Amino acid sequence: MRDPVAPPASFESLLSSVLNAAFAAALHMTRNRTDAEDLVQEAAFQAFKNFHQFEPGTRFKAWFLRILTNCFLSRQRKKKREGQTLDIDDAPELYLFSKSLALDPKVADPATLVVSKLETEHVTEAIASLPEEFRVVAALYFVEDLSYREIADMVDCPVGTVRSRLHRARRLLQKALWDVAEARGLVPSASAGKETP
Repeated sequence: MRDPVAPPASFESLLSSVLNAAFAAALHMTRNRTDAEDLVQEAAFQAFKNFHQFEPGTRFKAWFLRILTNCFLSRQRKKKREGQTLDIDDAPELYLFSKSLALDPKVADPATLVVSKLETEHVTEAIASLPEEFRVVAALYFVEDLSYREIADMVDCPVGTVRSRLHRARRLLQKALWDVAEARGLVPSASAGKETP
């Protein structure tokens, strides 16, 4: 009877053939070189530990990337439980409203005035600047007008995770929209001082 754990050399040869692709995928997920290296290392450990489950004749790359993705999603869930999904201190609640209010304190809804100046390409540019985790759900929700359930099915996560990501995406998007409006000259930039028309 065959030993359920393959010899390390066999595993190592398969792993070495997919390391570049795995690192590229990890870097795309984490957007940080150190985190990507850690993720690949964690996935390699999990793959080695469970190598007896790999079916010879199937694609090792697909099997390994699934493990890598699961490790990434597991880390994201852990960070969410610990309240460390993303540092959004630079995008406080009601960011767009408070920045807009500074332009004209007499207007009832100053944020609407700023948003009304934005074209579709400005909103697209702001969404594109979001971190990937939030960019995907924001694009599907705000641009494609999909429901929470549809998004959850597409990104293979619970509806609650979609809600959480959208909440954070809204905060980040407010700051991104303001930055785009400033860059496009739709609102006075901070460097322009108080001399607003």
